Amino acid sequence: MRPHIPLLRFGRPYESLASSPVVDAATGEPMATLSLANPGLIRHDLRRKEEVARSLRRFTTEALIDCCKRAADLFMHGALPFGEETQGPDTYVEVLSRVSGLPHNLCRANMEKIRYVMANMAAVLGGLTRGLETFEAVDRGMADHHGGPLSYVPQANAMAVILPSNSPGVNSIWLPAPVLKTPTMLKPGREEPLTPWRIVQAMIQGGIPEEAFGFYPTDHEGSDVLVQACDRAILFGDDSSMARYATDPCVQCHGTGRSKIIIGPDVIDDWQRYLDVIVTSLTANGGRSCINVSSVFVPKHARAIAEALAERVAAIPPRALDDDDAVLSAFANPRVAEWVDQVIDRGLDVPGACDVTAARRSETRLARTGGLTFLRPTVVHCDRLDHPLANTEFMFPFCSVVEIAPDALVHSIGPTLVATLISDDASIQASLLQAPGVDRINLGPMPTTQVHWDQPHEGNLFDFLYRRRAIQWTA
Repeated sequence: MRPHIPLLRFGRPYESLASSPVVDAATGEPMATLSLANPGLIRHDLRRKEEVARSLRRFTTEALIDCCKRAADLFMHGALPFGEETQGPDTYVEVLSRVSGLPHNLCRANMEKIRYVMANMAAVLGGLTRGLETFEAVDRGMADHHGGPLSYVPQANAMAVILPSNSPGVNSIWLPAPVLKTPTMLKPGREEPLTPWRIVQAMIQGGIPEEAFGFYPTDHEGSDVLVQACDRAILFGDDSSMARYATDPCVQCHGTGRSKIIIGPDVIDDWQRYLDVIVTSLTANGGRSCINVSSVFVPKHARAIAEALAERVAAIPPRALDDDDAVLSAFANPRVAEWVDQVIDRGLDVPGACDVTAARRSETRLARTGGLTFLRPTVVHCDRLDHPLANTEFMFPFCSVVEIAPDALVHSIGPTLVATLISDDASIQASLLQAPGVDRINLGPMPTTQVHWDQPHEGNLFDFLYRRRAIQWTA
């Protein structure tokens, strides 16, 4: 009998009448059954959010950090509830790989990423709060900080998180929320409910109150109800699905990353030195993350760089998911891979772009092996920035190399999650530091995928959940 993953209604398991199978991406075999929440049930549950938030705020932040440390070890090594059974880490990796298409080695790497954030939550919160030494101003509502008064007030009795299925590591973004005493309502990705479920079970076993968590697999209408019923929400998705919430200050949108590497005119003649940085930025985590590079901006040598990059990545083969050398991830839904392949081909029909990996592949970009569907790495040389493929992003190792005039390298950047600037030119650095559409900046030759968790990764969750307020008191 396959496991049944229930809803969590403020931590309490509930098996609903409606359910959906979680299936093996290669065979279609059901691996588990997932209870589904209807919009009415979600509305009913969220009426209790204020009561639950008050209960959670009885705990100190330091106590919840200690719980999170225990949860880190349980997540990585423990046998945790999974339906009517328990699931150890090896079984979790195997099932996660089969339903998501992510190779085992990348599943483990994402596990370690999540474990690290939970185990180092004090440092993460230190970064989010910009070095707050104690959390008295959060716990009591006021504190004496460096000789002056400091006060924070919570802005949310509950936060919704509408998760994608592309990579388990995205869960690391919401992890501080329950430690910041905000009940967290999760809508898992359709193909990947396993990771948020395991995280919640580890946190509950670690001592964080069960009522801090909701787990609501649901449809688009249910997702909208979650967002509307909670005081804050984090959404993951493409630009079109984010558009309706883009100007809502209560919603933090994590859409297309369009992360970039810019090589300045002062170092461009030594571009070969930076190929390793570009390759890592392109292929890490199977190219599935919004922090993978999607465009490389250079003032010259664009074709040569594209050719050299293609030489490095075109031959990367699809491998079995349990192969330790696997780099590429399979698509859980083959139709998505087929659609992406067609979009790229239509883009290449527009003059001004060339797939420089095509001549180096012995087979087509779309690959089917072992019942799984992959897309082989693709590097496109574009001769102008307004080409349809010059500033776009796909969920596999894909990037464009675009030649841009030196004085327009930064001004052309547009909305960008991560920008790595390889240049010692102070004026270019200053321009990038002033660019409002860039969320994170790497100065120097470091991969776009390199994350330091003591700094906000994408938006500041503390500022999203708490507001600093003026406070005065008499001596």
